[in-house]
Amino acid sequence: MAKMYGKGKTAIESEEQQKLRWQVELEFVQCLANPNYLNFLAQRGYFKDQAFINYLKYLQYWKEPEYAKYLMYPMCLYFLDLLQYEHFRREIVNSQCCKFIDDQAILQWQHYTRKRIRMLNAVNGNASSQINSTSGNNIDGMVEQQQPQPQQGGQASTNALGGNMQNGTVTSSNSQQSQIGQQQTGQQQLNGNSSNSSIVPNQSNAGAPLMQKI
Repeated sequence: MAKMYGKGKTAIESEEQQKLRWQVELEFVQCLANPNYLNFLAQRGYFKDQAFINYLKYLQYWKEPEYAKYLMYPMCLYFLDLLQYEHFRREIVNSQCCKFIDDQAILQWQHYTRKRIRMLNAVNGNASSQINSTSGNNIDGMVEQQQPQPQQGGQASTNALGGNMQNGTVTSSNSQQSQIGQQQTGQQQLNGNSSNSSIVPNQSNAGAPLMQKI
């Protein structure tokens, strides 16, 4: 059985006793967050007992971070500080004072809850907008990558094809002109032969009477 000195205690406690005391004090400190419970203690005369007042002073160790992290109702620490003053211990006996404190605590919780919800919504909205903008930029980049880009090789092949087509038209026109020239030359030769043939018979006809005369 381990022996340990408890917080604020002089007597030696076992590990189980210390654990039980820690649980009881944790529950009691969190009960101080309820003004109606404070009114109940004040009406029963607990706040007039010096031993109980000393116990409230001892419980201030829950304000230390290593212990405060276990509290579910941190407002109890605020009321624990108020209970250190005799004036507050005396006024909490009044039911109207207790009701006023209770109403103010409820309003503070509502305001804190609404403020926290707005903060969470703002954070979530900013995060979603950043995600949407990032996804939009990614989509635009993918679209730009998928778009076909003009290639210099394609332009060169197109220009070469156009040049070949032009050369083909020029050569075809030249061949047509040469064919036309050959046809014209052939016609001229035919025309010359016909003219010569017409001249020769005339000469033969002209020489016939001369021979007859001879």
